[in-house]
Amino acid sequence: MEKCGLVLEGGGMKGIYTAGVLEYFMENDLYFENCYGVSAGACHLCSYISKQKRRAYRVALDYLEDKNYCSVKSLLTTGDLFNADMCYNKIPNKLDPYDYKTASKYEGNAYAVVTNIRTGKPEYLPMREMYKDTIAVRASASLPLLSRAVKIGTEFYLDGGIADAVPIRHAIADGNQKNVVILTKEIGYVRQMASQSTRNLVKLRYVKYPKLHELISDRHIRYNETLRFLEEEKEAGRAFVIRPQRPNDIGRIEKDRKKLELLYKIGYQDAKECYEDLLKFLQN
Repeated sequence: MEKCGLVLEGGGMKGIYTAGVLEYFMENDLYFENCYGVSAGACHLCSYISKQKRRAYRVALDYLEDKNYCSVKSLLTTGDLFNADMCYNKIPNKLDPYDYKTASKYEGNAYAVVTNIRTGKPEYLPMREMYKDTIAVRASASLPLLSRAVKIGTEFYLDGGIADAVPIRHAIADGNQKNVVILTKEIGYVRQMASQSTRNLVKLRYVKYPKLHELISDRHIRYNETLRFLEEEKEAGRAFVIRPQRPNDIGRIEKDRKKLELLYKIGYQDAKECYEDLLKFLQN
């Protein structure tokens, strides 16, 4: 089998679709040599490389009503809508223990995509020793305006989707002849320009980081062009894409458990229905 990458788009709570797909992969012992997670994709990638079935589902849904997990209160008191201590300490170390040992022995490589807000460039940080690499996942999932920028070394980072929402080109540059890409946006989705108010807020909040404002302003152009490139890769037989067939009304910060459970089940079912075709793609 040719070297194959796994690329996971973000999308906030829409990422529960990805968790459903990965659950089916784990049930069938399907793992990839190189994995790239963006934002929510990086979060769900954590439980994939630790091979903990249903954990991504539990982490995403079991704390929806807990104000210590995601709330305006957390945003006002800590600077993070999704409470960092809850998400990256209490849950993995106490409430739903993370299998750090298994993750460290993952047979392939896993990366969290982050955006360097000074340079405006994406970076691909390793996810291996998760007791310390968790900070890369936190940075990858730190939404602008709704999270504090995360300091790693001497640099500050935010959500990886700002600079590289679907890192298919990076996966190819890494030597992956084929790539399986899980998207959270439905077929036919076209990203629109961020609203003027959002762009103004970003410019005001991150006045020292003009590159970030530029990224937010032309993000829709880069995203749509990347999807066109991905379609070319798919037609050439070098990419296999799994994505929702229809639009859904799940917001980036969704708290309706029933809606999220349904999208998780749709992801699982979509993976199941295309699995034979996926195996043929990987083996040819």
